[in-house]
Amino acid sequence: MLNVEALSKRIDGRPVLEDVRFRLGQGSIAALVGRNGAGKTTLLRTLAGILEPDRGEVQWEGRSIHEHPDAKRNIVYVPDSLDMLGGYTAKECADLYRLAYPDFDPAYFADQLRRFHLPERKKIRTFSKGMKALIGLLLAFSSKASLILLDEPTNGLDSIVRKQVLSFLVEEVASGNTSVLISSHQLQELERIADTVIMIREGKLESASSLEETKGALHKLQVVFNGEPPGDFLSLPQVRVVSHVGRVYTLLLLQDDSVQTLQHLQHLNPLLVDRLSIQLEDVFEYRLGEGDEHAV
Repeated sequence: MLNVEALSKRIDGRPVLEDVRFRLGQGSIAALVGRNGAGKTTLLRTLAGILEPDRGEVQWEGRSIHEHPDAKRNIVYVPDSLDMLGGYTAKECADLYRLAYPDFDPAYFADQLRRFHLPERKKIRTFSKGMKALIGLLLAFSSKASLILLDEPTNGLDSIVRKQVLSFLVEEVASGNTSVLISSHQLQELERIADTVIMIREGKLESASSLEETKGALHKLQVVFNGEPPGDFLSLPQVRVVSHVGRVYTLLLLQDDSVQTLQHLQHLNPLLVDRLSIQLEDVFEYRLGEGDEHAV
């Protein structure tokens, strides 16, 4: 469905995206994660056709969205702020979207407004932050596009509205062929709803795989050492210290190197080695927790 090939973009002469490649299939929810300034928003805007890539291509069903602008009708981008729509009512926003998206469903949109108790004829600028987040989602899904790009959709929302937003996303994706790519720092939320994880680091693709594969690439251990903690072991490049209190250490190990690393650990005769479950936040910390980010 979506094929991103060797995508590169410079802004003000500075590389922001470099050789980014991944694919996204139908009916999936993909998490786009990276540190602040890693290039996530630039990537979303390029996927939506708002920005032109310097190199590479964004293909929708085998057609470049930049060479075939009509292909953009299948993609909706929802930014983290709807300030540009502040002077319009919900109904007027729907009229605007109908001009860009021929399959926009006004009846569905009206039904969803009633479901979430959103006013049809009040200016968007009068809405609360939660209401603005919901109206952005409703406009996107009412367009009946096949791919929806969301930039921090739950940022700054209270827990009740966040649950509404996430439940709505899962419900809509499950009921059709729409795919969603979400950029967010709310890793616990993403872990509950995403089936694919795309990580970028300083504008480059770090990994793109299923959530299970992403989490399965690491081991997490709680270790109690006998005596002084072994500095040579803890400084190994494949070992990441998450936390420690006294002689109790929580460690992340790269699975590819885990056999030799675990053998090394056993030779140290620790008092306790306990295997813990891996969370998406652990993977983020291991893969992206070092180095400075310079992209925008």
